[in-house]
Amino acid sequence: MSNFPFQLNPGLFVPTTNVWDVSSLYSIDINSPAFRELLVRLYQNLNNMSLALNLKDSGYYVLQEFLNGQVYFPNPALGSLTPATPVFRQVFRLVINFPGLAGGVNTQPHGLTITTGYSFTRIYATASDTVGFNYYPIPFASAGGAANIEIRVDATNVIITNNSGVAFDKCYAVLEYIKS
Repeated sequence: MSNFPFQLNPGLFVPTTNVWDVSSLYSIDINSPAFRELLVRLYQNLNNMSLALNLKDSGYYVLQEFLNGQVYFPNPALGSLTPATPVFRQVFRLVINFPGLAGGVNTQPHGLTITTGYSFTRIYATASDTVGFNYYPIPFASAGGAANIEIRVDATNVIITNNSGVAFDKCYAVLEYIKS
């Protein structure tokens, strides 16, 4: 299995208080071992920041496919005896804007060409009726059991079945998936 940078720092925490003695920087000989050590430490700090920034979960929720920074474990079907090398898998995000959400079945095309290599990691949505001030997470399961809202994805559409009794004027569905 490939070595991945965040294995050394699994929380991707970057120190916030690197203390440098500024007065010693003014008097340091740029040809000295101490100066070389300073440069190495600075490069290490920049590298740590770059790794943390590159592996963060980005907060963009856009209407086109977006590489969000989440990383999943290597495909379990791959190993030392397979032609493909096991590598960590990137997660993509796509937001689907439903212009409204009526009662019953609502569909909106997602535009993805889904193959057997796709794995969805999260499928969720929110719906709001700004006139009646109703805001629902989706999926939604009512306490009474009958007013549920279901979300699912097929090869071409995001399908939301709204049995809540509320007609929503806004709905955003979020799909997160791996392509491997």
